[in-house]
Amino acid sequence: MTGMPVHRRAGAHSRAMAIVLAGTLAAIPRPATAAVAATVVPACADPPAPNIVLIFVDDMGYGDTTATGALGFSTPHLERMAAEGVRFTDFSVAQPVCSASRAALLTGCYPNRIGIHGALGPDAQHGIHDDEVTLAELCRSKGYATAIFGKWHLGHLEPFLPTHHGFDEYLGIPYSNDMWPRHPVSPKAWPPLPLIEGTEPIEFMPDQRTFTGTFTARTIDFIRRNAEAERPFFAYLAHPMPHVPLFTSPEFRGRTEQGRYGDVIEEIDAGVGAILDTLEALGLDDETLVIFTSDNGPWLSYGSHAGTTGPLREGKGTTWEGGVRVPCFIRWRGVLPDGVVSDQHFMTIDILPTLARLLDAELPGHAIDGKDVWPLILGEPGATSPHDGYAYWYHQSNLEAVRSGRWKLHLPHGYRSMEGRAGGSSGVPGFYRYGVMTGLELYDLQTDVGERHDVAAQHPEVVERLLELADRWRAELGDTLTEVTGSGVREPGRVDEPAR
Repeated sequence: MTGMPVHRRAGAHSRAMAIVLAGTLAAIPRPATAAVAATVVPACADPPAPNIVLIFVDDMGYGDTTATGALGFSTPHLERMAAEGVRFTDFSVAQPVCSASRAALLTGCYPNRIGIHGALGPDAQHGIHDDEVTLAELCRSKGYATAIFGKWHLGHLEPFLPTHHGFDEYLGIPYSNDMWPRHPVSPKAWPPLPLIEGTEPIEFMPDQRTFTGTFTARTIDFIRRNAEAERPFFAYLAHPMPHVPLFTSPEFRGRTEQGRYGDVIEEIDAGVGAILDTLEALGLDDETLVIFTSDNGPWLSYGSHAGTTGPLREGKGTTWEGGVRVPCFIRWRGVLPDGVVSDQHFMTIDILPTLARLLDAELPGHAIDGKDVWPLILGEPGATSPHDGYAYWYHQSNLEAVRSGRWKLHLPHGYRSMEGRAGGSSGVPGFYRYGVMTGLELYDLQTDVGERHDVAAQHPEVVERLLELADRWRAELGDTLTEVTGSGVREPGRVDEPAR
């Protein structure tokens, strides 16, 4: 891990976000901090089990932070996370789409292992199986209070809702915020979008302008309540934004040069600041691990209402880096070093087993795909990845790419592309070019992060090695492109009839 120091300044973040809850603006002040370096726990010792705050946003691109060159808006509180922790430049999701990505995060499994593909809509009659072990269940096994506020998207019928899968509390929407009939490009006559508390819909077609503020405020309330009760907690804040359609509270609308997308990001960022301020005010800074990342890259066809991938190729819905590489910030005062930028590569499937180590919790009895990467996150000298490589599936178990270290091999497949095409505006998308084909192509991500120069002919031994990895993954988890059925695939949960 190579470090790029970021200097902290006293009082640099003296104001936090304005949160809108029930129409009331609440400012949460942050006391000034002294410019002192954090103490790092020796690499040989595991620190005490932390509280966990996991912030997972929707469709935010790699280039949508100040650190990665965002234009027309800024993310000062994410920069604070970087200054007081580690920013990872090579973190990826398991699949570049909503439900599959969330399944990987919460179970430590490639989503096709557990039968979750794509983005589950309101007509889906399946979801996460009861036998899968979620991160919430892992935390609850160690006495943690658990809550999710925001978007779930692992099944909207009651057996699949969060409170049946390890979460004590849930306030949010069961699927994406565009899955309702009056959305301009809604593909189906779906029912109204429900806001659910626990297992009960409490409002249909809620005002999405309140989403970011409300879910942030509920997260802060959950933290405060459990701090007062001296109970460890896991808070999963799964913002529906910046997935289209975009909404912000009135206090944030029109604040940025970039327009509505920039406004949405700045409100999310301000919420990060409010959460960090709360942890500091409660004296929980050195007892809480905070993770911020995104479920996939930006939905590029939406143009002005979508983010950017910076130097990366393509976006959401593809296994090019722009679809799977996302922002990642991790902060734990006194344990992780301050101001480090790390190029260590790991994936969402690794979050659950890594946290299991920190909590001293038992891993699930069934097969999972993630591994403990705490030494990489901590920056232990000489730490190396516990994986031989990673695989990227999409659609119905199409194995499209494999990666090992600096090398990424794209297997022959078709994909959608926005290259050379204008994105949409005002919430109406542009048009993808579908059926674009790639052959067997090898890219050196260390020198070519944009995946522009196929070097397969120059490195046949690397191609052969990655093809062997691909064959191993096909045998275990399947590949519809080569008509291989995986031996280790499990079924999702299913119901015979949808609830009405």
